[in-house]
Amino acid sequence: MTRRSDIVFFFAMLVGIYAAWLARDVLLLIYVSALAAVVISPAIHFVMRVRIGKWSPGRGIAILTVILAGLVLMGLLVGFALPPIVRDAQAFAADWPNKVAAITERFRHLPLTQHIDPSAIQGHVGRAVGGALGFFTGLAGGLMSFFSWLILTAYFIIDGDRAFHWAMSLLPSRHRDRLRETLFRAQGRVRNWLIGQLALMLILGVATGITFGLLGIKYAYALAVFAGLANIVPIVGPLISVILAGVVAAFDSWTKLLGVLIFYLVYQQVENAFLTPRIMKSTVDLPALAIIIALSLGGALAGIIGALIAVPTAALVAVLVDEYLAKPHRDSIGFAPEETEVRLAD
Repeated sequence: MTRRSDIVFFFAMLVGIYAAWLARDVLLLIYVSALAAVVISPAIHFVMRVRIGKWSPGRGIAILTVILAGLVLMGLLVGFALPPIVRDAQAFAADWPNKVAAITERFRHLPLTQHIDPSAIQGHVGRAVGGALGFFTGLAGGLMSFFSWLILTAYFIIDGDRAFHWAMSLLPSRHRDRLRETLFRAQGRVRNWLIGQLALMLILGVATGITFGLLGIKYAYALAVFAGLANIVPIVGPLISVILAGVVAAFDSWTKLLGVLIFYLVYQQVENAFLTPRIMKSTVDLPALAIIIALSLGGALAGIIGALIAVPTAALVAVLVDEYLAKPHRDSIGFAPEETEVRLAD
């Protein structure tokens, strides 16, 4: 009887996995909406704590206020910040093939570069730019998915707690409390990581835009946006930003290149010594390799959306692994978490 039930369970699990794969787009949308609700919930609670005399907004009004604030912020971004970014990106895409061809011609006498065809380079860059334009065209056609995400996120905010407790009630009572506490802890850490990482990306983007504008570097807006977005990838992201900004600055003058290098050197010192310890102190401390692997897997499985949710998912998995795998091992060998950290540091 046990063997028969195991076989039935195995095939039921295969059917469930196959069904999940067929509905992966919908499940991904639901998962992204749940993550967004986790991040937005503190803003909802903050608005609900506001008091005007004896009146305080209810949950519905708080949700509507946060949504309207988000739409106004997006409108301001599209109206004021996006046009110069698009203009710089278009100018950069138009100038880059010619600049690459000029560099190739300049170093054509070198053994490693004499067989490079500038027209081929221009063709590759042109196809890359065309692919980017195709991506934005597809993104513009995804408004229905955006509104579906917005509605699902609102439902998760409104009814997420009841759905969560209902899901917990389906589990055996001996596992329920521990999993609930673990998920609550993971929720807090993932939320803090997302908010902290967004803050670091915003700080770097703004600092880069102001500095590059003062230095008179071309495409300052586009380079600033790229630097902020690339900062989500440790080590590799800032390195690519330095190389790209350095190449653009070197086209104008060596003085601007020196200014770019000094700025990134100073900023990295400030971020590592001051910003990161204070902004990210209550988050899951993921190794750089884990973040890069998560981004690679997320991008391969679900494209841009997969890459965006890869690191929060890795943070969630890290909390679950620590609770159900690492913690029992530490308890079995008699080490406290602090002792384990000291031994690992040694």
